[in-house]
Amino acid sequence: MAKKEKGSERYWIGCDLGGTKLLTVVFDDNLKTLGRLRLRHKDGFQGKDGIRYVGDAIEDAMRETGIAVARVKGIGFGTAGFLDLEQGVLIHSPNLGWHNLRIQEGLTKRFGVPVSLLNDVDAGTYGEYRLGAARHARCLVGVFPGTGIGGACIYDGHLIRGKTASAMEIGHICVQPHGNLCGCGRYGCLETVASRLAIASQIAAAAYRHDTPELRKLVGTDVAKIRSGVIAAALKAGDPVVDKIVRHAARRIGAAMVTPLHLLAPDTILLGGGLVEQMPDLFVNAVREVLHEQGIASFVKDLNITAAALGDDAVVKGAAAFAADMGIQT
Repeated sequence: MAKKEKGSERYWIGCDLGGTKLLTVVFDDNLKTLGRLRLRHKDGFQGKDGIRYVGDAIEDAMRETGIAVARVKGIGFGTAGFLDLEQGVLIHSPNLGWHNLRIQEGLTKRFGVPVSLLNDVDAGTYGEYRLGAARHARCLVGVFPGTGIGGACIYDGHLIRGKTASAMEIGHICVQPHGNLCGCGRYGCLETVASRLAIASQIAAAAYRHDTPELRKLVGTDVAKIRSGVIAAALKAGDPVVDKIVRHAARRIGAAMVTPLHLLAPDTILLGGGLVEQMPDLFVNAVREVLHEQGIASFVKDLNITAAALGDDAVVKGAAAFAADMGIQT
């Protein structure tokens, strides 16, 4: 094997832009973490120049790692929000207050390297496919319940995306035609009955009725405080109504997965996000039960249903891996 020339090493940057934080990680050519920088968005954040904010974070992470800009070969950028993948634009991020942010163009101009823009669930699922719980899957469907519910699919190593937008918006499958209003403007989406926000709203109502004594001791009836960790703590303390609400939501996710199961014949279904991270067995078992009840036997016989393994690093690792793989292909 030819020996690498000194200074020939390649490095990749992964970014995860969320509603409350920006995580930037520097990886080597084997996608081993070399350094990381986590920034919490502070007051006045919405008025910041988005390209400069992200670019400065990337430079700071590289400086901490001691990596020269010239050694970085690509940047992967994962974020929630509405994206134009063809133009590389973050059209709108409700939690950030940014509009029409030309991420791809701005970062390419600043660093002189290719930039891959991904939906955060696409990035997280790709990370688990390359480096986590779903390695070697031929057809992988990822479902990440959080504030909303995101989905992604990787088929024969290829991330399925539309021409201009991410695909697999599982959270917006209609499960109740005359149901509640969703954040997307339509009624009865899966998100309205099975997202963390939907679960927390139901639990808050139950707490108001004094039906969830353990959770009420923890946070009262304030829906904003009913986060994944609090829900898990209430379950552990033995709140039967909380258990009933969460299991029902998990089964709704399983029922929504029956159609993708029959359309795509996945060999692996991956469940991720904060809720699943806190209660992996509950979600995996509930989804498995429903798919075995409602799925065609030959489709579920050897189906692997698993929880994600990379935690908070799934998006940055997936974004960097995607950028590296695109660099290899080109």
